[in-house]
Amino acid sequence: MRLAYSAAMHYNTVIVGAGSAGAIIATRLTEDRDHTVLLLEAGPDYPTLDRTPGPIRDGLTNAGDVIIRERHNWNLTATASPTAPPMYVPRGRVVGGSSAINGQIFLRGAQEDYDAWAAAGNDLWSFRSVLPAFRRLETDQDFHDDFHGDAGPIYARRFPRDEWLPAADAFYESARDAGFPDCPDHNNPDMTGVGPVPLNNRNGVRMSTAVTYLAEARPRLNLTIRGNCVVRRVLFDTSGDRPRAVGLEVESGGEVFHVDADEIILSGGPVGSPHMLMLSGVGPEDQLSEHGIEVIRDTPGVGQNLRDHPTAWVEHRLADDYPDNAFGIPDQVCLRWTANGSDLVNDMILFATPYDIGISEGRSQTPTGEMGLRWRCRVNLAYGAGELRLASSDPDVQPDLDYNLLSDERDVVRLREAVRLALDMAEHPSFEGILGKRIEPTEMDIESDDSLDAWMTRRAQTGHHISGTCKMGPDSDPTAVVDQYGRVHGIVGLRVADASIMPDCIRANTNQTALMIGERIAELM
Repeated sequence: MRLAYSAAMHYNTVIVGAGSAGAIIATRLTEDRDHTVLLLEAGPDYPTLDRTPGPIRDGLTNAGDVIIRERHNWNLTATASPTAPPMYVPRGRVVGGSSAINGQIFLRGAQEDYDAWAAAGNDLWSFRSVLPAFRRLETDQDFHDDFHGDAGPIYARRFPRDEWLPAADAFYESARDAGFPDCPDHNNPDMTGVGPVPLNNRNGVRMSTAVTYLAEARPRLNLTIRGNCVVRRVLFDTSGDRPRAVGLEVESGGEVFHVDADEIILSGGPVGSPHMLMLSGVGPEDQLSEHGIEVIRDTPGVGQNLRDHPTAWVEHRLADDYPDNAFGIPDQVCLRWTANGSDLVNDMILFATPYDIGISEGRSQTPTGEMGLRWRCRVNLAYGAGELRLASSDPDVQPDLDYNLLSDERDVVRLREAVRLALDMAEHPSFEGILGKRIEPTEMDIESDDSLDAWMTRRAQTGHHISGTCKMGPDSDPTAVVDQYGRVHGIVGLRVADASIMPDCIRANTNQTALMIGERIAELM
């Protein structure tokens, strides 16, 4: 590996990670023509839509899904629970980040989520405070009111009912007959019930930050985007009262070079950002010392507070005559409700989506062409939390990820309720001729609460909504990593801006909130 140093590479701001938040911050900061920004991404950059690979560009097909996982993904593994096998954790490694490979579900959290952030000492992040950022990032094609944007870069739409697949229509009918209300807009503060899922997809094209925000910003002379650049560590000046971030050590094409900046923003996501902090000497002192990393600042909260949505899949085979065009169609309908006895409003969510059995059964990642229906039963605001720990000082070695799912009995009870609801809904007459044999859980698995709990723990899954690993909070909170401006406590010139700064996971898929974080941090800089 060859070292190269260049004093010429100096920018006002360098952003590490061109994903959901990082791309937005780069776009907003470069609206000031005098502000220079370097946007670094570990994966490739596809500067135009026609040069973007089909599996990334075409959001309504799963063709080449395995290629996405191999070429544009960090391909992480994690521990879900003590009895579960290793769990696959996809994270985007391409300009656009996870917004370029996700399922395009464009849900916001509940109003109560953001108000809880504010109550924890982040007063600039109440629902009232962040709503303008949500509106600024979107153009909602279906709703036009005070809760939705009409001029933002990212388009949101819902499948009209006459375009629903038979399984989606049956799901809706079974939920309504179970007593749940109709919910035409799941991005309204009143989001209880069953209704269409908002998607950031326009005419079959995935509306990632790469094809929206960055498409607008690319012509600017003060923005430089570099793909295939892996940041190895943040560089600090420790001569003052507080350490100051002054640059980055970057590897690209076998060459290692330094980049200088007035300010550095880590937007590598809830895995990449805490990992980078620890590799750079900011994190729990015991972990850093164990791996021979010089301690710049002992920050115990880095990697802690790993939050996600505990999920279990109820799976059925589909009837042989189910529509062939169902492969790759995103979620069309979802159900949100409050679990029995819960103090957390709308703390549960359920989806039912056609899928390739080979992508799920036995945790295989090999498509088979045989269709099934996956009921994704999810605790939408969990009590349990996991941990990200440093595994090596080598940046190429992923950190250890322990999600610790279902470690809290309250999460077990609520997920059990969701699984039994899915089992009941599957018996609704509307699914006649749609569903075939149930794959799992088996009859033995569901014969008692104890057997069902054991099955859920064995089969526990990520909701793909990891967050919280660089928790936002005041410096009086010993577990907080950044303040509400994204500034790393005790460090000058270093911020984190992505889903890792969420104090807790939200009651929704996390991508739209990650986008909002990009808008909000840029606004607060």
